[in-house]
Formats: sequence, C-alpha cells, structure tokens
Amino acid sequence: MKGIVSVRDAIGLVRDGATVAIGGSGAGHAVPQRFIDELAAVYAAEGRPRDLTTVRIVGIGDFADRGFSQLGLPGLMRRTIGSNIGNEPRLGALVEAGELEAYSFPQGVLSQLMREIAAGRPGLVTRVGLGTYVDPRHTGGKQNARTTDDLVEVVTLRGEEFLLFHTFPIDVAVIRGTTADEDGNLTMEGEAVQGEMLAMAMAARNTGGITIAQVKRLAPRGSLPLRDVKVPGALVDYVFVDPDQWQTYVTHDSPYYAGSLRRPVTAEPPLPLDVRKIIARRSLLEFPRGAICNLGFGISQLIGRVAWEEGITDQLVLTVEQGIFGGVPVAGNEGGAGFNYQAMIDQPYMFDFYEGGGLDIASLSFAEVDAAGNVNVHAFEGRVRGPGGFPNISARTPRINFVGTLTAQGLQLGIDGDGVRVLHEGSLPKFVPEVREISFNGTLARQRGQQVRYITDRAVFELADDGLVLIEVAPGIDVERDVLGQMGFRPRVAGQLRTTDRRVYAPGAMGLAADFAS
Repeated sequence: MKGIVSVRDAIGLVRDGATVAIGGSGAGHAVPQRFIDELAAVYAAEGRPRDLTTVRIVGIGDFADRGFSQLGLPGLMRRTIGSNIGNEPRLGALVEAGELEAYSFPQGVLSQLMREIAAGRPGLVTRVGLGTYVDPRHTGGKQNARTTDDLVEVVTLRGEEFLLFHTFPIDVAVIRGTTADEDGNLTMEGEAVQGEMLAMAMAARNTGGITIAQVKRLAPRGSLPLRDVKVPGALVDYVFVDPDQWQTYVTHDSPYYAGSLRRPVTAEPPLPLDVRKIIARRSLLEFPRGAICNLGFGISQLIGRVAWEEGITDQLVLTVEQGIFGGVPVAGNEGGAGFNYQAMIDQPYMFDFYEGGGLDIASLSFAEVDAAGNVNVHAFEGRVRGPGGFPNISARTPRINFVGTLTAQGLQLGIDGDGVRVLHEGSLPKFVPEVREISFNGTLARQRGQQVRYITDRAVFELADDGLVLIEVAPGIDVERDVLGQMGFRPRVAGQLRTTDRRVYAPGAMGLAADFAS
C-alpha cells in the first residue's frame, strides 16, 4: 500500500478522463459514500475531475439525492455504465437530456466482467441478453442517441450464438471495507454485502490503475484475522477512513445484516393485506419445499417477509443476487441485504450459479407484458431505468413467476376473505400488444422449455406455445370486465379456468407451514 490519505487527497488521485469503477450496491450496501460526497463537492467547487467514465455494477442511490444522483453534474461524466439508473434520478435526467453517454448492461454481466478485466480477457461471453434490449440487434444497451460506440457484439461459438461484452481498463477502483490494517488488508465484517471488491481491485491493478478503499476504522499491522481478509493489501494503493460510515443508507450497524448474530423469531405485526401482499402470497404458492429461489426487486421482495410470517423460511433457500444465500431477504429500501442466511458470497459467484441453471424458481417484477410473453422491466413511464440482475436471473431458471398488477395509475382494490373487487380501475394497461423494449424474450423461453407464469392482483397467466393463456382468476372477479377488458390483446382462456386459493386473501396466515409439513 502506498499510504493512508484523506478523502480529499483520494479525490485528487482521479484524473480528467479517467475510468472510475465504484463498488457497492443499491441502498448504500458497502457503498464508499464518503468518496461520492467528496467527488461531488470537489467538482462543484473546482470543475475537476471531469469527463469521467463511471462504472457501477448495481444502481447506487436512494431514489432521491444520494449516491450517483449526487454525481449527476454536467461535465463530470462523459460516459456512465451500469445496470440500473432508476434509483439515481438526477443522473437519469442528464442521460434523458443527452448530456452524456450511457449504457445499461445486466447486473451479472457487469459483475462478472470485473473478473474478465482482471484476467486480461477480451470480454465476457454469455447467453444472457440474447434477444433482449441489450442484444446489438436491438439497442446494444445504449440509453440515448448520444451513445454510439458498440460495447457488445454477437459472436458464434460451436455453431451457437453468444453475446461478447467488451472489457476495458479501470483507472481507479473505489471499494469499501469495514477495517483496514496498516498494510491495506481489508476486512468486511460489518458489511451487508460483499459485492465484487476483490475482482475490482484485481481489475484495476492488472490494467494499470489504482485502488482506493474507504473503511470505517484502522487496525495495527498483523492484527486482522487472516481468514477475514477479503482484499489483500498488495492490491490496495490508498486507504481513507470514514468513522461515520453507515452500513446502509438507512441502517447504521445491524449485526443481523452483517451476519454476526442471528435475528430471533419474534411476534411481529403482519404486513397489511394490500395488493402487493396478495400478489406476493400467490407467487409464494408456486414455491416447492426445499427450493432454491431468487426474489427480485419490488413486490417479489415481500415474499421473504410473507414466508417469515408463515414460518417457512427454513423450508426454502431464498437468495438475493448481491450474495445472500438462504435466510430472509430484506424488502423495501434496503433490498439486497438479508438476515439469518446460510452464507454471504461474492456477487460474481452468485451470478455464476444463476446463469448455470442453479435456481429452482424465481419471482421477478414486470412493467409490461405482451401477447408473445415478452416482458419489459427496464424501460417504462418515459424514464430511463435498467434491468438490474433481471436478465441474468431469468435466462436459465426453469420456473419463473413474473409479478405485478394488471393495470397501473389509480388502481384501487377491495380485498377481504371473499376475494377481490375492483373499486377503481387503473388507467394504464400493463398487458400490451407489444412491449416497448424486451427484458425477457418469451419466444426464447419457450425454446428453452422454461415454465413461465404471470401473476397479477386478479389473474394468473401461463406462457404456452401460442402465447399467453389465462389459467386462473381471483374470486370476485368478472373475467370479461375485469381481466380481458383491461388488456391490450386477448389471450387464450384455458378450458378449465381455476379460482385462486382463497387463503391468499385471508387476514391471518395462509397455513403454509402445515402444507410444507405434509
């Protein structure tokens, strides 16, 4: 290590035009936030460094003013690369205005790409993204007209098509740990996720760059437990200390998120019986006992809480792409964390597992669905966003539930033990003749033999050879008026149309613990 520096000195190490990769995830998990604060402040005061290319694996922000929103300053960036800009609205506004180049690549692609950069390989070869927006025959991941360089191409290996995502040098990697010793060895005992800190440090070193680490505290040389070191000091050039470092944007220090303690099972008020909960419950009914599962962003995050209420979290292996394996994923504005997990692994390994077909089932959100079964989750409501890990998770998982409401904007439902009543219909149909952009390709899913269901507040559809089929409706719902009449296309209706299990609408627990025990 070259030295322990101030955060202001760390910013001084970033030159105009540099490619800067910043670690961490979403809601402040392992994010070097103090570096972001200072970078924004220095640029606002001095106009430097400028024309940066910034890279982050997961969108970093609180959907308001923190994280990469702070870096939404004209001239600071020439280009930005990430998987989701939706939680970085101020930066997203600059992209929409065409003030910088922007690429949206799948989260797992960027996570694994750090290892490819470290290894000196020309790119990441993967099936993920074929037939979707990131395929160069669609948009190639470009988010506005100003973005013209092709960073992904179609290649053929052994007669099969793949996508090749290009590698590039990292001038500065900014990572985060909990503790650093005087030699720069980093531990992450207080972090809610581990991300790809090691891969980023290796990538910077092997392409001629430097690694800067933010930590909460310093320790004497030789005092750290050897097996706890996640990034060796030989890969770290500079360290700065932020003694006020929070674990996430919301939580200062949770031993449950860090995995140093298990959270006890205590009586908690159940989630309110609203539209999000009934969709999460219906999706959970598809999960077999013992299944290894992924829970996506949004409504699907609630499945972990519902499973906790039902007392079956120990009967499922719930995972989150950021590296939480087992236990209970956290919902809401701290999504990506978890507690009582079996293990916390580095994010690239989790995506290896997903893309190899390791999951049994996944529940993911949708914004739009069309007649061919295509799903759009990354480009809607006139804003640039991004898919996160959605394309990686959905590429090889044999069973997928896509979840969301049938309509949006103004939807109001009455929910009770008898089922569902539409009190006020949403003005925006979400089942459309053709999605705006493809995040999930229904035709390719049929070719791969995936079982795909689309679970809404009032109906369940299945992907068949001829497109979507309505297979189930909620009690209290009129099929023609409340379902078919609210869609932009008319799906086939199954000959044996089922009624949703009434336990989904019960005020108390559904009794899934007894189901799993039988």
